[in-house]
Amino acid sequence: MTATPAGMTSSPGVLHAPIAIARRSGFDECVHFGSVVGLASDGSVAFSVGDPTLRCYPRSSLKPLQAEAMVGSGLNLPPDLLALVCASHDGTPAHVAGVRRILAGAGLDETALGNTPDLPIEPMAAADVLRAGGERKAVQMNCSGKHAGMLATCVVNEWTTADYLDGTHPLQRAITATVEKLAGDVAHVGVDGCGAPAHVLSLRGLAAAFATIAARGDSVWQAMTTHPEMVGGANRDVTKLMVHIPGLMAKDGAEGVFAAALPDGRAVAVKVADGGYRAAPPVLVDALARLDVDVSGVAERVVQVIRGHGQPVGEVRSIAFGPPA
Repeated sequence: MTATPAGMTSSPGVLHAPIAIARRSGFDECVHFGSVVGLASDGSVAFSVGDPTLRCYPRSSLKPLQAEAMVGSGLNLPPDLLALVCASHDGTPAHVAGVRRILAGAGLDETALGNTPDLPIEPMAAADVLRAGGERKAVQMNCSGKHAGMLATCVVNEWTTADYLDGTHPLQRAITATVEKLAGDVAHVGVDGCGAPAHVLSLRGLAAAFATIAARGDSVWQAMTTHPEMVGGANRDVTKLMVHIPGLMAKDGAEGVFAAALPDGRAVAVKVADGGYRAAPPVLVDALARLDVDVSGVAERVVQVIRGHGQPVGEVRSIAFGPPA
């Protein structure tokens, strides 16, 4: 089915629909527009809301595809560290130690990292760093696992490491080729927040890529689903989704992107038009339920709470498939 409610808004070449609403103290305060696509097990479009052909930057939702390219180029890591290559991690001591293990295995240290220095995104981990007199470091940044994996892949292939983020580097050419094979045409390549190349794909292409990786059941799927805590963190929605929906491979991305797939080929991809993250988890869960995925163990764990004076006074609800209950 294709939902085309009245009041759609458009940007050049893109038609979005209302997908989520924020309710405060019993009154609807904000509406998020966006697009959603759900794929059936046979790869056909089971439903779409807005524009399933929408092209966007998947941002960090692209990491499983990038990891597939690295594995295809010879990267061989234990599952917990491969999960970290797919991660937008919290920057806890366990995550940072994992990044250093990847680098050490390649004969490198954190000075080789080319990603943007940052504090951990987990508040307590960031506070601990600052309390100890620490500062922003590349190894703490949430994309450092991906960058460590990129560097290790370069070492395996005897490629240069100083310029590994250049779009013409053999590593980045291999990644782009893999992304195109999995997701279809790459419409554009820009620069991500961490400094790595960022690819523009269709929303359906992103969902199809996730479906292919999950259906293969290869090392990337196994790593993410067996070590979801490395992909995000204990309190992160992406980790909760994989913990409480067996076999689900999921990855969040900046600017309101979220994608997920199961080994039987069912897959979902979401893009929030305004880039607001809070709309993505409830819409993703709603879409998974539309594919007959049992979300009963996770739906209440990823509720996006609206607070007033520090207390819960509402939440963000999906309206992608009709008014909230």
